[in-house]
Amino acid sequence: MRVIFLGPPGVGKGTQADFIAQKYSIPKLSTGDLLRESVANETELGKEAKGYMNRGELVPDDVVVGLVEEKLSSPQCKQGFLLDGFPRTEAQADQLSRYLVSTEKELDRVVYFTLSKDEIIRRISGRRSCPDCKAVYHLESVPPQKDGVCDVCGKSLIQRNDDKPETVESRLAVYQEQTAPLVEYYKTRKILLELDGAGLVSAVQERLVALLDQPRVE
Repeated sequence: MRVIFLGPPGVGKGTQADFIAQKYSIPKLSTGDLLRESVANETELGKEAKGYMNRGELVPDDVVVGLVEEKLSSPQCKQGFLLDGFPRTEAQADQLSRYLVSTEKELDRVVYFTLSKDEIIRRISGRRSCPDCKAVYHLESVPPQKDGVCDVCGKSLIQRNDDKPETVESRLAVYQEQTAPLVEYYKTRKILLELDGAGLVSAVQERLVALLDQPRVE
C-alpha cells in the first residue's frame, strides 16, 4: 500500500497514521521525523537541512523532497509506505509525482481528513504538555489525574504556544493557503478519498480501514 494522509492540523492524521502503519505493516513517514533522523545521522541532506534550521529558515522544497525520496528508495519502503502530512504544497506534490513515475511506484490512495474549524480549535487548544517528560494530555479526552499536574513526573503542565487558539487560527490560515489546493490536485487524479475525522478514535479507525480496503475505481 502506498498512501498519503492530508488534512489540517488537529484532524487526527498522526494518530490514524500510527494505527494504519502498524495494521498494514508499512512505514509511516513524516517530514519532521525524516529531518530529525537525517540531522542525527549527519547525512549530506541532513547537514544541509540543519544549516537552514539553525538559521531559523524554512528548509527548501528540494531538500525536503530529497529526504523523502531517499527514504522511499530504501528497502524499508519496498512493500509500501504512508506519507503523513507530505506533500504540503503543489510544488512538493509535483516533485513527488515525478519521482514516483520514474521509479514505477504508483500511489494507491490519498486520504483527506475533514473536520470543522471549531472542532479543530477545541481539540488543539485543549492539549496540555509536560515540559519535562514531554507527556501530552487533553483537558477533555485524556485529562491528568490531578488538574494541571503531569501523572508521570509531577511537573506543572503547560499549553504550548502552538496550541493556543489564536495560533491555531494562524496555522489553519497557512494550511488553507498552501496545502488545501492539494485536495483538488489529487481529486483530478482520481485517487482522493475523503474521511470524516469527527468522533471517537476507534470510530474513525473503522471508517478509515473500510475506505482503504475498498476496491480502487479507475
